[in-house]
Amino acid sequence: MSPSRKRTPIHEAKRTALTHGKAGASLPSPGGRGSDVLLPSPTGRRAGDEGEQTIKSYPTPYAEANAAVEGLLDGVKAVLGKQMVGLYLYGSLAGGDFDPQTSDIDFLVVTREALGESQVAALEAMHTRLWAAGPKMTAKLEGKYLPLVDLPRFDAQAGPFPTVNEGEFFLAKQESDWIIQRWVLREQGVTVMGPPLAPLIEPVLPEMLRGAVLGYLREWWKPMLARPARLESSEYQAYAILSMCRALYTLRNGEIASKPVSAHWAQAEFGGWAGLIESALSWRQGGELGLAREAADWISFTLRQAGIGEENG
Repeated sequence: MSPSRKRTPIHEAKRTALTHGKAGASLPSPGGRGSDVLLPSPTGRRAGDEGEQTIKSYPTPYAEANAAVEGLLDGVKAVLGKQMVGLYLYGSLAGGDFDPQTSDIDFLVVTREALGESQVAALEAMHTRLWAAGPKMTAKLEGKYLPLVDLPRFDAQAGPFPTVNEGEFFLAKQESDWIIQRWVLREQGVTVMGPPLAPLIEPVLPEMLRGAVLGYLREWWKPMLARPARLESSEYQAYAILSMCRALYTLRNGEIASKPVSAHWAQAEFGGWAGLIESALSWRQGGELGLAREAADWISFTLRQAGIGEENG
């Protein structure tokens, strides 16, 4: 599950917005600005504990997810041809905590150049066909199309880029969470087709991850406390509770861990919240949590831990 993003319908997009980058631009050298570290970094439980196993190669252990990915791969190849550099998986499917009942299939398609209007329209039509008649888990596909020139580092001004989220195809710029996604892609990304990703993405340093988490908390989760309608859903309650565990883990340890690893760490670190976190870990699709107020309190606690209190605007 991914938060909704600022979206530009395809029919409103201008060609200049789609072709902002120079075709064939060379990849920049590693480097970038970090942000302040607000929490200390003691040795903590690391990804890979709790018996978790990351997926190192494709195909994945999930046949239905593989079928959806294969349908996507065939569709993108048919539309983009030689413009397609590669298709990569990230998120829970790469990190080792994929749940076929609740998890999305996060993907990235890398292209040689920025796409033109006709190519974007063809991709939209392809995704619409997949949703109508593709494999069962096609509806769980969520991802983005990035040209090589925009792959190495996060740039909030770049784009907008073709994006798939919650059963919609639209254009969207990247928000601060894409710093985090680049780390996951570089460190854990699974190659379905194409060259290895790590040499194409600049190293994402711990302070950059912390800054991205702080931005994500400010941009998405703090405003939700004033408009908490999404938290009425049991599924979103579980998602919010576990997302706060991941945010706290990254702020403390300067790295990304899966939701289960982050949750067990948070239970040990913040014992008073252990029961709430266990409820989120144990929740299954169709179950009723009834923890909207408690989830909001946990978000507020996380914001305070991050130094983002109500008084900070």
